[in-house]
Amino acid sequence: MDVRIQPRQLSGAVTPPPSKSMAHRLVIAAALAAGVSTIHNLTLSQDIEATLRCMSGLRCQWEWQDEDTLKVWGCINRERDRNGLPRLDCGESGSTLRFLIPIALALEGGGTFTGRGRLMERPLDPYFQIFDRQGISRRLEDGLLTIEGDLWPGEYRLPGNVSSQFFTGLLMALPLLNGPSVVISTTKLESASYTSMTMGVLARCGVHVRWSHGLNGFGIEPGIYSPFEESVEADWSQAAFWYAAIALGSTLRLRGLDAGSYQGDKVVSEHARTLSRTGDVSIDLSGCPDLLPPLAVMAAVRKGDTRFVNAARLRLKESDRLSTVRDMLLDLGGLADEGPDSLTVHGVDCLRGGTVDGANDHRIVMAAAIAASRCEGPVTILGAEAVRKSYPSFWRDYEHLGGDVRVL
Repeated sequence: MDVRIQPRQLSGAVTPPPSKSMAHRLVIAAALAAGVSTIHNLTLSQDIEATLRCMSGLRCQWEWQDEDTLKVWGCINRERDRNGLPRLDCGESGSTLRFLIPIALALEGGGTFTGRGRLMERPLDPYFQIFDRQGISRRLEDGLLTIEGDLWPGEYRLPGNVSSQFFTGLLMALPLLNGPSVVISTTKLESASYTSMTMGVLARCGVHVRWSHGLNGFGIEPGIYSPFEESVEADWSQAAFWYAAIALGSTLRLRGLDAGSYQGDKVVSEHARTLSRTGDVSIDLSGCPDLLPPLAVMAAVRKGDTRFVNAARLRLKESDRLSTVRDMLLDLGGLADEGPDSLTVHGVDCLRGGTVDGANDHRIVMAAAIAASRCEGPVTILGAEAVRKSYPSFWRDYEHLGGDVRVL
């Protein structure tokens, strides 16, 4: 689907969708619980659909109680399937893949994982190095990744500067084993707020994980997940696009956000204040890489240069976001330079509009749509359906706020 947007400021109140990061964790925790759990305020984006599909592959049962409430029957007390390894389709969700690899090992002795887009190209080496040491087999052929073996309690060491998702996968899987474990970060742990979110969900389920500064890692005791009833909070990652719209002149009120959230992307409010001032600035993205697209749009029309650093991980997202964000800005009349692990945006007075390739990346599409509110001419976005990955109601919300969108 391609769309054309006429330049127009947005106004009104908007509630960002439920947090995809928290929803993944709650769905998985419910599936691992010894009982029935209820999750409220859950939106079926493509990534959450992938996690639900995989939990069904692990023989978890669930059903919708209404349009945003899910009831989940945990699968933890079942014996392993004697018919072979489960086949788990992760779609394009990196969280689903990385969270479920160790969980599938703990529950079923492994699984065969598949995905679409760039998913199977995204790094898995931190797991592979562990599996090689433990004698767990792995094979990647024709887009199918087969992992087979047993996780054992003990010491797990992996780098913290690739993705916190590897830590979350282990933190959720290791309590299922019959002895204590430790997970040690061999470097500074980036995006640590997301492991804090994981620990919060585990604590809600009665599973005990503790952080040790001395170890630079986590201590994990074996335990049984307790069933729960919980609501998914609003998503700061998606709210960032509406923050960008405000920075570009729109008058919006954001509702439903929790300032005390574990979500690392709540830092967008601080970065928005920084970008509201003139002069050259530098923003470290090591703890919030998903914020680059909306922050780059804010930076595009401010007075001064904005340098986004420690961003190499962005090359391994749904698109190479250092390149696709730069291309988006250039296509709209902005100025930006790309480095190996950085992006520098040179502020201009206004954007002219143009055609943007969405690159099958939901965050590029949403960023371009927000940029259109400050353009002199119309903006055409190719592949606008990519928003379904994380924010299925984005176009409806955009039009509700006064956006002029026409499907081509």
